[in-house]
Amino acid sequence: MDVEEVAMSIAHSGYFDYEPLFVEQASNGRDFVVIEGNRRLAAVRILTDPELRKKLRATHLPKISQEGIAKLQELPAIITTRKASWRYLGFKHVNGPATWRSYAKAQYVAHVHNEYKIPLSDIAEQIGDSNSTVKRMYRGLMIVEQAESTRVFTRADIAKNRFFFNYIYTGMDYPGISSFLGLGSKGTTERRPVPPSRKASLGELFLWMYGSESRGIPSLIRSQNPDLKDLDEVLMSEAGIQALRAGLPLEVAHDISLGDENVFRHSLQRAKQNLQKALGTMTTGYSTGDVDALKLAREVEELVHSLIDGMTSKRRTRDRRSN
Repeated sequence: MDVEEVAMSIAHSGYFDYEPLFVEQASNGRDFVVIEGNRRLAAVRILTDPELRKKLRATHLPKISQEGIAKLQELPAIITTRKASWRYLGFKHVNGPATWRSYAKAQYVAHVHNEYKIPLSDIAEQIGDSNSTVKRMYRGLMIVEQAESTRVFTRADIAKNRFFFNYIYTGMDYPGISSFLGLGSKGTTERRPVPPSRKASLGELFLWMYGSESRGIPSLIRSQNPDLKDLDEVLMSEAGIQALRAGLPLEVAHDISLGDENVFRHSLQRAKQNLQKALGTMTTGYSTGDVDALKLAREVEELVHSLIDGMTSKRRTRDRRSN
């Protein structure tokens, strides 16, 4: 990521010795693997190797002098191991100055916890996490890996061009989604959090969240707010779940899950808010020559009268029956 930006900086200012590479000796005893500083190394290689520059079509980058190339032939490095350097990497990339995206953070947390047997509480303490983010990211990644290992989901087949990990690691704490997957308490950190009996539900949830490119099914989540919360509310209702299974849009399934009484009240409240907004902007937003807007307002007036007449008639019928 952003190797060009680093190359421009090094070409202009040179390599800063206080930013050494972190390297680990390979199993053959001769080579070394860079575990921190790969962007810097890639930038140096592009600047010092004209053939590589041509191959990667990076010819627009500034050329440096032979003296500058000579200075870049050796870079400062610290020989260490991944296990020994996890604290530094965690602070820098999870909560520090060069943060990864949430999925990469979760992979780091899972690697340290599963491979090095470091308790999640210790990882959280090391990186300064006071909001249970480490546990939530770990749990979310375990759910993703469980979905992929049971072949109900694959990231290569999502409908969007980016995997939004925050959908699952945020959504798993919502009551509807958590219940739909049969998850335990928020503090649990099992390697396979979803019970085997909910395998089909796991596949359905990931399909609704991420869609399927091969099947031509779009994601129901256009933006996390409010779609993820709406999906959670749908999953609290059996009628809403059946609506999603029937292929209905999220908005329709959400209305079905709320029931007609709630939809009626919410619709009235939204109409009131929109009319208040229109009234507040009428002076500056309405042009006296805008005939269509006036016609629309009169149609709204007719709808309001019809609504009030219907509600009044229904109340009168109820009062007559009660008497």
